[in-house]
Amino acid sequence: METKPPLPPFTLETAKQKVQAAEDAWNSKDPERVSLAYTVDSHWRNRSEFITGRPAIKEFLKAKWAKEHEYRLKKELWCFLENRIAVRFEYEWHDDKGQWYRSYGNENWEFAENGLMQFRYASINDVLINESDRKLG
Repeated sequence: METKPPLPPFTLETAKQKVQAAEDAWNSKDPERVSLAYTVDSHWRNRSEFITGRPAIKEFLKAKWAKEHEYRLKKELWCFLENRIAVRFEYEWHDDKGQWYRSYGNENWEFAENGLMQFRYASINDVLINESDRKLG
């Protein structure tokens, strides 16, 4: 059985480790690497999209990073309890026309006993910014 330490139940230290590992993986912009943190049948809500399973997650991420250029993400632990973690985040990116955005959001995560994420619920809002207003690049 595949595992992804740290495993639940989480402590403050292990919850922070899980958040940092997620930030590092997403900043790699590697759909394969990111998808390995999720159960094979993981369920997502990302904005208004509902995604189920690793193959669909990989396809979603490929499309996301084909559109969101120079993507840079920062995640912060908000709270945790047993096998659940909540984070807030912001990321910056630009589209094909060079328009920059800062996207803000919250995610609620639930993990299986093996440390893989089985549920991810993300609420995200985009704000137009000038390149000179970037904080994460």
